Amino acid sequence: MSDDRVDFASMLASRLCHDLLSPVGAFANGLELLADEKDPAMRERCIELLEQSARTSANKLKFFRLAFGSAGGFGERVPPEEAKAAIAGIIGDRAIALNWMIGDEPLPKPAVKIILNLALILVDALVRGGRLDIGCESAAGGGIEIALHVEAERIFLDADVERILAEGEGASPMTSRTAPAILVQAVAAQSAGTVMLARETPTSLLVGAVLRG
Repeated sequence: MSDDRVDFASMLASRLCHDLLSPVGAFANGLELLADEKDPAMRERCIELLEQSARTSANKLKFFRLAFGSAGGFGERVPPEEAKAAIAGIIGDRAIALNWMIGDEPLPKPAVKIILNLALILVDALVRGGRLDIGCESAAGGGIEIALHVEAERIFLDADVERILAEGEGASPMTSRTAPAILVQAVAAQSAGTVMLARETPTSLLVGAVLRG
């Protein structure tokens, strides 16, 4: 296995661990508090926090299974409602309105991976909330066109991530932050596709891909 592939796998693992550390750590802390707490009202509050942490951890794991893993159990195509549920799970209680514009036809795994990883990038960029539109349709002559659009008062997209999406995976260093963008470019390349990014206005951003393979 090449050094680049090892580094890439390591960066994806680092990203997964980073995102899971907070809810899993909160779960462990909640168990410690529950063991020592005697007040019924406080114990009930601890249980609520444990349930929230468990739900957040489960949502993230389901998302990463589809976004980073092989999505075993779905065959070569994935029901779009699975992708929608995974994205809704990582949005959680954030002030982000999800506008899902994809039909019921199962999607190829490469398309699902690109949709999920672009959604992850854009959800991270909407730290103050906003709207996320996700669409996907068959392209002329075969293939698939994918588009994700965000609108928000402020869009905090990491500069290295933006360069990789706009220019290619070699445009910025490989880190745990840029790994999802690199994965998007790699999956698109495997399908003889392209990735695009356009800043329409200071408050709106469009990213997408065309897959031909």
